[in-house]
Amino acid sequence: MPIRVLPSTLVNQIAAGEVIERPSSVVKELVENAIDAGASSIEVTLVDGGKSLIVIADNGKGMGPDELPLAVERHATSKLPDDDLFNIQFLGFRGEALPSIASVARMSIVSRTKDAENAWKIEVNGGQKSEVMPAAHPKGTRIEVRDLFYATPARLKFLKASTSETAQCVDMLNRIAMANPHISFYLTADNKKKISLNACQGELFDARLSRLAEVMGREFGENSLLINAERENVRISGFVSLPTLNKANSLSQYLFVNDRPVRDKLLLGAIKGAYQDVLASNRYPMCALFFDVDPAFVDVNVHPAKAEVRFYDNALVRGLLVSSIRNALSQGAERAANTLDVEAFVLDSIPSFGQTVLPDTAVLQEHTQQPVRSFYQSIMPIPHTAPRRQAELPALERAYSVKVENPTVMCQNADTEGNIGHLGLAKAQFHDTYIIAQSEDSIVIVDQHAAHERIVMEKLKRSLTEGRQAATQILLIPEVVDLSLSDKVRLLEAADSLKSLGLVVEEFGSTAVIVREIPALLGDKVNVQEMIHNLAEEMAEWGKEYSLTEKLHLICATIACHGSVRAGRRLNVEEMNHLLREMEHTERSGQCNHGRPTYVELKLAQIAKLFER
Repeated sequence: MPIRVLPSTLVNQIAAGEVIERPSSVVKELVENAIDAGASSIEVTLVDGGKSLIVIADNGKGMGPDELPLAVERHATSKLPDDDLFNIQFLGFRGEALPSIASVARMSIVSRTKDAENAWKIEVNGGQKSEVMPAAHPKGTRIEVRDLFYATPARLKFLKASTSETAQCVDMLNRIAMANPHISFYLTADNKKKISLNACQGELFDARLSRLAEVMGREFGENSLLINAERENVRISGFVSLPTLNKANSLSQYLFVNDRPVRDKLLLGAIKGAYQDVLASNRYPMCALFFDVDPAFVDVNVHPAKAEVRFYDNALVRGLLVSSIRNALSQGAERAANTLDVEAFVLDSIPSFGQTVLPDTAVLQEHTQQPVRSFYQSIMPIPHTAPRRQAELPALERAYSVKVENPTVMCQNADTEGNIGHLGLAKAQFHDTYIIAQSEDSIVIVDQHAAHERIVMEKLKRSLTEGRQAATQILLIPEVVDLSLSDKVRLLEAADSLKSLGLVVEEFGSTAVIVREIPALLGDKVNVQEMIHNLAEEMAEWGKEYSLTEKLHLICATIACHGSVRAGRRLNVEEMNHLLREMEHTERSGQCNHGRPTYVELKLAQIAKLFER
């Protein structure tokens, strides 16, 4: 068969396969066009998940009768005034969206400019254009897309259920809304309101945080840290969550390059690296980060869908991202995510006296004709029928791990360690795991293992940073640990790094290592066998993804976890107060190495509210 030029309709259908994958692709392209047109309010309407109908209405600058026919022509655009692909200032620029949509669906466009007497309309069915005709419409543009993929039935078969396609459209519009807080967005699907985001007022950072809290949840708004860093031609701004607010997947990580939603493995890997010593490896932080890059230093023309970008200097972007996140985490190091609704939790746990007493009193009144007991009598014991019982004092004392007998002495002991900080003074330990402390305006509950774990890790990291050998403790009887050959090789390859942390490991036979020294910080309670096995397994998981410094920090985290004060260990008052003072002078003490909170603080105002004071 000889070579021939394909018909323009078929060319557009082929191009549509790259640009328009599903209804959410249509929503993305048309909403971005509305933003480029200067709209302050955008409304999206879906029927049958967008397969039957998609309507995008905006109040932008609109188009005149001469522009409408050109708008549905391939590679016709108003967004490259200098014909320079390296100076892209708009979200759209390829001139492919409208002709691609029109080639696989029935599309109509009604638009009116600010000074026009009336609107103008054009229809395109499967690539066939109608004449431009007058119409009635306010300022702005309304685009209707009906029967998506009717001209390419094979593509229609691959679409999912309507609910799934609607969810994709909602997610796409939410992403675009995050980058444009000063624009109102509304989405209705099958006559049900799915998104209603009014324009946010105020400065950019305040408006952006308000919009992010609306989309990502109030918890993120209350437990996020500001990112604002700049280097050379790159600026990074946005918000990241505290390590204690995390998810089981990376779906709550949103990235934007010049206000364009993107997915980039390089940037996602950098975020994971920035959190590597404050978050468990199987947990992911929440974030919304905005990269403002000089158009000459980023290529957004990698793919027609514009979901991928390439940076001129990947190392610069990654380094700036990691350093800015770590700086923010260090500034918010003592904060822990406060996601507990104390009032609801307590009230849900208190039984209702009315519900338990009324049935009994009703039965009593009906069958015995005796007087109904008062509410006071119903909750107080009756002396002659239920003699009062009181536990012996020793039994009461045993109910607490530690009971503070002389608060004055305790305060004097605490003062000798330095000024009392925001965590206050220890009052008691309960269940041999949690420390109760009192500050000026709150009660603080501390997880002793999580808190000590962070303290030990930061001391190990500090010794690395200062380039000094960590203090070691020689084992009276060296530990021989059996490992697989691959695990043994990995450990011995890292022997020098481990030695700098105070862990001395040597080869012993064909499939074993011998541990002669351990970090002095770990004390004598550490299970060396378990620690070495866990270390070997985690090294296998890390692979080549992390740099040497990051691997050393991960090793610090594993060692610290095994050498910290364990839950179930009884502490005296001096030890508890010493731990609190250490927390106040340790970076990132608000969360342990795995991202869990080390303490919870209950303000007096919260407690008073519970008792309706």
